[in-house]
Amino acid sequence: MASNLWAKKSIEKLVAGATGEENQLKRSLSSTSLVALGIGAIIGAGLFSLTGIAAANHAGPAVTISFVLAAVGCAFAGLCYAEFASMIPVAGSAYTYSYATMGEFVAWIIGWDLVLEYALGAATVAVSWSRYLLELLSSWGIHLPASLVCSPYEVLTLADGTIINGGYINLPAVIIVVLLSLLLIRGTHESARMNNILVVLKLAVVLLFIILGWSHIDPQNYVPYIPENTGTKGQFGWSGIATAAAVVFFAFIGFDAVSTAAQEAKNPQKGMPIGILGSLVVCTILYVLFSYVMTGLVHYSTFANDAKPAATAFAKTGYDFLQNGLIIAILAGYTSVMLVMLLGQSRVFYSMSKDGLLPKFFGDVHKKFHSPWKTNLFFMVFVSLFAGFVPVSDLGHMVSIGTLFAFSLVCAGVWLLRVKSPEIPRAFKTPLVPLIPLMGILVCGYLMTSLPIEAWYRLAVWLLLGLVIYFVYGRKNSVINKEDE
Repeated sequence: MASNLWAKKSIEKLVAGATGEENQLKRSLSSTSLVALGIGAIIGAGLFSLTGIAAANHAGPAVTISFVLAAVGCAFAGLCYAEFASMIPVAGSAYTYSYATMGEFVAWIIGWDLVLEYALGAATVAVSWSRYLLELLSSWGIHLPASLVCSPYEVLTLADGTIINGGYINLPAVIIVVLLSLLLIRGTHESARMNNILVVLKLAVVLLFIILGWSHIDPQNYVPYIPENTGTKGQFGWSGIATAAAVVFFAFIGFDAVSTAAQEAKNPQKGMPIGILGSLVVCTILYVLFSYVMTGLVHYSTFANDAKPAATAFAKTGYDFLQNGLIIAILAGYTSVMLVMLLGQSRVFYSMSKDGLLPKFFGDVHKKFHSPWKTNLFFMVFVSLFAGFVPVSDLGHMVSIGTLFAFSLVCAGVWLLRVKSPEIPRAFKTPLVPLIPLMGILVCGYLMTSLPIEAWYRLAVWLLLGLVIYFVYGRKNSVINKEDE
């Protein structure tokens, strides 16, 4: 029985399951939509919020180098994701790939781990979305009741100096999660169309920030470009750059969400590599330019404890009349991030349900909208609870460590499958195997060590809870294990 823990699902079965008529997801996403899907997930809270924190506390102006370091880790993982996605065009992302290469037990761990990335990531972004909304409404003279805009045990300081010392619920965060979940139930095509509009708006504001801010850069703000280490690991110097890379890694989370939609791509063998690598390249270039301009407009120390550094820096350009427009565009950016994260999570649970590791409830597809609507409803409630009632100041670290862990296993999976099954057709092949997968594992592992020890404790507790669920339910109901009996 123990050997069943490592039971693998053949790639032929995975592909056959994706092409069968029963509960088939609708193939409606083009390569362009997939790139937009990736950009929609990537550019958001990480860029507009965490960049300032990383610069002020860890790297200074050298946060640009941190973005490059984080992007290198993502690039190694992205190349591995692209090979898997073109070879196994099935919903489920890293969970599905692990099932084919390392067996059911590892697949379960990855699937459970992805909840940290997608579901809790969406909750984190929802809270940040709520805070930018409060700033916008405050500038218009609209003030919502304090008890309805802040979770319990959380202190929130608005731009006008108003301090909210805990409330009952973060209602705006709950509302946006509910609305986006209902949109996803309507179907992937409708959601992708909405995402494309939001991505255009988001790219416009990032480019506007770079173009208008460039001429107002003060070169003195870059001196020194790499501040001297304070004597504490992670506080400036090269260790600070590495720690900042782990912090801003949250900003890159999302390109792998493209792979969760493989079963809904029109031409996955071609579209998946383009979607994954294309969105990663575009966003890396924009991130480096954005952070360079931001730290050039304002001294990096100004961003300490600043939840909206982009707005703070943009104020130095003198274009005050564009401030509200900037915030509106950032809200749109956050919205697209949540949309893609909620989409990705529902597809992972859909795949796990089809494999029997989760109840059939999660695998039901709506007859009209062709979407896993019950899963969408479940995560509407789950994510809303976190967004509305839980202080999420530390959830960013949980999301980052969960994602880095998933990336490492994907890199290992590509390497393993090249050795064990080199004959399988691959529309896209990761170059320089095993060097690229090995470098991906090493870089992701290095960034994980740069995160606080608390993040490791939370990851361990989360995985332990997942193991309990697997051994109580998943192992007994596993489709592949039942077939082997």
